[in-house]
Amino acid sequence: MTSQNLNIPTADQIRRAPKVLLHDHLDGGLRPGTVVDLARACGYDALPETDPERLGRWFREAADSGSLERYLETFAHTCAVMQTRDALFRVAAECAEDLADDGVVYAEVRYAPEQHLEGGLTLDEVVAAVNDGFREGERRARERGRRIRVGALLTAMRHAARSLEIAELANAHRDAGVVGFDIAGAEAGFPPTRHLDAFEYLKRENNHFTIHAGEAFGLPSIWQAIQWCGADRLGHGVRIIDDIEVADDGTVTLGRLAAYVRDKRIPLEMCPTSNLQTGAAASYAEHPIGLLRRLRFRTTVNTDNRLMSGTSMSREFELLSETFGYTLDDMQWFTVNGMKSAFIPFDERLAMINDVIKPGYAELKSEWLFTQTATTRASSSETA
Repeated sequence: MTSQNLNIPTADQIRRAPKVLLHDHLDGGLRPGTVVDLARACGYDALPETDPERLGRWFREAADSGSLERYLETFAHTCAVMQTRDALFRVAAECAEDLADDGVVYAEVRYAPEQHLEGGLTLDEVVAAVNDGFREGERRARERGRRIRVGALLTAMRHAARSLEIAELANAHRDAGVVGFDIAGAEAGFPPTRHLDAFEYLKRENNHFTIHAGEAFGLPSIWQAIQWCGADRLGHGVRIIDDIEVADDGTVTLGRLAAYVRDKRIPLEMCPTSNLQTGAAASYAEHPIGLLRRLRFRTTVNTDNRLMSGTSMSREFELLSETFGYTLDDMQWFTVNGMKSAFIPFDERLAMINDVIKPGYAELKSEWLFTQTATTRASSSETA
């Protein structure tokens, strides 16, 4: 349940709070100015706008169609300018910097190596360029007094036939910054079971993977991802709400799949703004995250695509706080959920929770307490 303390965070406190991000696409988070620069450098002349501000607005408006398929079309432009080592390095470094500036202390950023081969790079060269970029972004963040750790998730496109190859690539680079595997793309017509060989391989190798499921398609996609494929996490998983019944008197009944997801503590990578854009939810108030939080599913808050959604982790939490009255305690709960669900070793997750996340929120809550005490005393003095 939401904390009874009315420590509703300010926008500044939300920005400064330590945050964990598990679902963010590299090709969905470019700075508009970087897209323009890279397009000019590689001779790509199909951008709908060449002014960074107008281009950023175009991406957001194009993504606001209510259709996942239309939403995915916007990535043709970003992928087109990410076909060289220098471009991938720059995008990855800026990604780490931007997340750190937003208070993210741990992030898993995903991308599909198979979509970055048109300039002649090999799959291994793509991974090396992105990993090097993340390390550079972490270094730049440290120079500015920010701390962030970024892990890569290698994604296979569910409409293609390279998932086993990409899974093997993820396993080969697992000690060099790649923390897991994913499949993404249009769900309808491309069930996760098409990629069973990749998932079976990863399980034999004791490796981690998440699966985009339950975003544009319903419960069968979630069921297959978990029971057939063995996903560690669900990318979005928003349609699990279809297996939860809320009676007129407020009584909640979980179906067997929803109960299994909650009982097994399977993490849900929720992306509220993106879900509204793709039609997976009608409004922030109606987004399933509110009910799933109350029912204590392992819910996490994420950005999905910062460029297309015009969002950040801070903005997502601001919107949730405005909509549901979430407090710093709620933010900490979501953040700890995210860190518990990360694909790094247990002792490292525990250290992040105990040494970074909890102390960070404790400081913010004590700051709020002293601010409220000072305000109360000032009001008492004025009325005395």
